[in-house]
Amino acid sequence: MAVEQFKIDISDSVIEDLKARLSRTRWPDELPDTGWDYGSNLEYVKELVEYWRTTFDWRAQEDLINSFSHFKTEVDGLGIHFIHQKGKGPNPMPLVVTHGWPGTFFEMHKIIPLLSDPGSHGGDPDDSFDVVVPSMPGYGFSSHTNKRGLDVLSIGDLWAKLMSENLGYKQFGAQGGDWGASVTAQLGFAHGDKVTGIHSTSVTRPTPYMGSGSRALSDAERELLQKRADWQAAEGGYSHIQGTKPQTLSYGLNDSPAGLAAWIIEKYRTWSDCGGDVEKRFTKDELLTTITIYWVTQSIGSSTKLYYETLRKPWDLKEGEKIEVPCGIAVFPAEISVPPREWAERSYNVQQWTVMPAGGHFAALEEPDRLVEDVRNFFRPLR
Repeated sequence: MAVEQFKIDISDSVIEDLKARLSRTRWPDELPDTGWDYGSNLEYVKELVEYWRTTFDWRAQEDLINSFSHFKTEVDGLGIHFIHQKGKGPNPMPLVVTHGWPGTFFEMHKIIPLLSDPGSHGGDPDDSFDVVVPSMPGYGFSSHTNKRGLDVLSIGDLWAKLMSENLGYKQFGAQGGDWGASVTAQLGFAHGDKVTGIHSTSVTRPTPYMGSGSRALSDAERELLQKRADWQAAEGGYSHIQGTKPQTLSYGLNDSPAGLAAWIIEKYRTWSDCGGDVEKRFTKDELLTTITIYWVTQSIGSSTKLYYETLRKPWDLKEGEKIEVPCGIAVFPAEISVPPREWAERSYNVQQWTVMPAGGHFAALEEPDRLVEDVRNFFRPLR
């Protein structure tokens, strides 16, 4: 299938319309002295929206994004956008890196240079990668599907074709977090003939076999499952609505940029290692570049449908099943779910387990150097 160069170039009229909508925001009220307890804080969202309207420079961010090598191709009838940054070293290893929600391909902009050109960033050129960062279908500049059923396992199968058929790689590695970790797990599980190893920052799928003959849960595993249940009750409202009625949600978020910003920004604050100050980890420009990508591509509705499709297809391993390819896992302390190693080893062939001193759900943005070092260390013996 043909692979064509692609450049991001959002029209002035779209940016002008965005700013006009921001200027007409109809603000809700807020109970006094409640901070972020009820959701996104009104004072901060107003501050962010005003910056977005008056100061944020999309063209500068567009130039940054376009400094990478962008392409589009078709996989199973879907137009897929991706960055393909060729490695600078004697034998670059192909690596597909997958984002999650509410991220985009932009989440990887700090780690792409470090992975593709380590020699220019204090590393060894022997550790270079050909880095492929696709936008999942329904995200960013990839096409929206017009059929039911496109879940994370289906995306893993798409990536296997993207890497082997469209890009011609016989063997490659995979890395991801959030939904990208599930996509990566599927690559390792179903396409082990092509995938040399997988690296993940999240261990949520698949669910290991827990039936007759399986090892009893350890105290740490029981604690993990209880913490997951508690978290879902306290913080999982977004997932429930996106997994049940994403279309209803999309009318508001696709029409109001302030509403879109509030919906996304709360996750960056809650899921990161920011101590309650979201700008301790992310600049306004970083946050707004991600939000603007959702806005200009009108992809918030299509992105949330991934929850609907995936939550209807539980991935439960059968007795004797396991992801057999080598796996490296980086555990960041502020990640949504922090599993013990023995839980991961039920489903994965864990060859490297790294407990990080800092960082959260958005590791590629929060701790790019630590993440890249771990990825290099894991894949080095697999080259």
